[in-house]
Amino acid sequence: MSAADQIREDAQAALKDGDRKRASALRMIQDVLQQENKLGKGDEIGALQRERKKRMEAAEAFADAGRYEQAEDERFEAELITAYLPAQLSDEELSALVKEAIEQTGASEPKQMGQVMGVLKERVGGRADGKRVSTEVREQLGS
Repeated sequence: MSAADQIREDAQAALKDGDRKRASALRMIQDVLQQENKLGKGDEIGALQRERKKRMEAAEAFADAGRYEQAEDERFEAELITAYLPAQLSDEELSALVKEAIEQTGASEPKQMGQVMGVLKERVGGRADGKRVSTEVREQLGS
């Protein structure tokens, strides 16, 4: 079952349970996935990651502005989205994948980071944030 199908079912269940906040958030996520499919991209995991990141950044901005209720709403939506993402890699697992990719590409300096990232994109498969992956690559390449 795709993430979009699971989200649709969960939104219906939330409505039946009278949980309007959860149902509304799930519908919003479902709309994002439908838009992704309409545009022909079909990358559910990528779309969910982007939406989660947006919610986390918005929550931080709201909290910094003293708007704690809105920040909490954004965090709630980010947590909902997280539930539909693949399990995240541990630091050790990510480090091992980066080491393998560096060995495979023969990269030895920071300017070769793009080659390593290209190999990792497929291997990581949405199980780690791109910023986290690039930070690990930079550290291992010594930049």
